[in-house]
Amino acid sequence: MLTSQVEGAAGILRGLVRVLVVDDSAYVRKTIRQILSRSPFIEVVGIAGDGEEALEKVKELHPDVVTLDLMMPGLDGLGFLTKQMEAHPLPVIVVSTASGQHELVLKALEAGAVDFVHKPSMLATPTMLEMRDELIEKVKAAATIRLKRLAEEAGAEAPVAAAEPVRGTPSVDAIVIGISTGGPQGLKYLIPRLPENFPVPIAIVLHIPVGYTEMYAAKLDQLSSLKVMEAKEGDLVRAGEVLIAPAGLHLTFRRNADQSVVAHLDEQPFGKLHRPSVDILFESAAEIFRSRTLGIVMTGMGSDGKQGASSIKAQGGSIYTEAEETCVIYGMPAAVVEAGLSDRSVPLHRLAEAMLEVV
Repeated sequence: MLTSQVEGAAGILRGLVRVLVVDDSAYVRKTIRQILSRSPFIEVVGIAGDGEEALEKVKELHPDVVTLDLMMPGLDGLGFLTKQMEAHPLPVIVVSTASGQHELVLKALEAGAVDFVHKPSMLATPTMLEMRDELIEKVKAAATIRLKRLAEEAGAEAPVAAAEPVRGTPSVDAIVIGISTGGPQGLKYLIPRLPENFPVPIAIVLHIPVGYTEMYAAKLDQLSSLKVMEAKEGDLVRAGEVLIAPAGLHLTFRRNADQSVVAHLDEQPFGKLHRPSVDILFESAAEIFRSRTLGIVMTGMGSDGKQGASSIKAQGGSIYTEAEETCVIYGMPAAVVEAGLSDRSVPLHRLAEAMLEVV
């Protein structure tokens, strides 16, 4: 154990990201090792063929990041993820075929996996190598994350919002939320804590792989008093409903001649790092709802949302950011705070209460 700890410290001093590769296929393990070894910043310190072996290798090798297959004999990837997050959270990137596994991948993201890379169903070397750049970049990014146990930070007994009528006149006409790494868990905690008669619409950009938004929205809808759905072109933006931008499309608003507001979806602009983009949603909200907009920037990597927060503030609207102590990664909220754009920093377990205060 001492030897592995010394090796881990040496790796950090050399600036290397230490990775454990977990997959039941020897060929895939070899290929992923070859892919990651192409980066001078990554060192594959071990491999494992199933979840039980992976748990032991984590204890022995102390990796910075784990790449994880989901379909394995014995203890599968989801089982490993659940046990590892309970024992000692660390960044896990799911590397798995998406075909027929959408629900399993979504469960992994909800259980704490920080990202997903699609493993080609055709395992010939050329197709496996196609994911090289994506995997390397995501491993390097994941190594910067320091995970927390949500129950410890938020409090296991955090109260669920009462379903009694919301009284008074809302001070906002819409709430827009941007969230990335840690988003599936964060929204699953937040949205069910809002009452059925929540008097303003909510629109969300969640950075999640293409093809998963509709399923995630449906699961969140089952847990919530509010109506939660993946946004469709022309959907009315209505009080008590939550629209989640579909992965791969930007979500904006359009006002009709009768003053109703509808959702608009578009691949453009193409120049954004993320699609959907929090900036695009926030800028559109500022244009349509002006000073009666509340933007909330939650856990996530990078700075998506900072530019949009500036637009909301310029129109007289308000910006809340998730407090650092409950963020999986304090990247997006930090960018807003450091730019002087945050009106209030709120931990996750108080965010529903803060939203109710403005409505």
